[in-house]
Amino acid sequence: MQDIQRGMYMKVTIDRMQCVSCGSCWDSCPALFVQNADDSFSQIVSEYQEKGDLASSVELPEGMDCARDAADLCPATIITIVE
Repeated sequence: MQDIQRGMYMKVTIDRMQCVSCGSCWDSCPALFVQNADDSFSQIVSEYQEKGDLASSVELPEGMDCARDAADLCPATIITIVE
């Protein structure tokens, strides 16, 4: 059974169609977010993509707290964190 207490388990999703390409996520958490070269929207870095899905992460390692910062800074509120 998985411990889902805060900080022990985290997955992130992005509503890429609502992204305004402001850069706040990839500036605040470059280990997780990057600007897509084709459409300029934010995406999850390839290392953490779930099955190649640009908008969904696998379970993130402990210490990826910058994901919360990115979600808080996003003016379009398109970043969802499941803990």
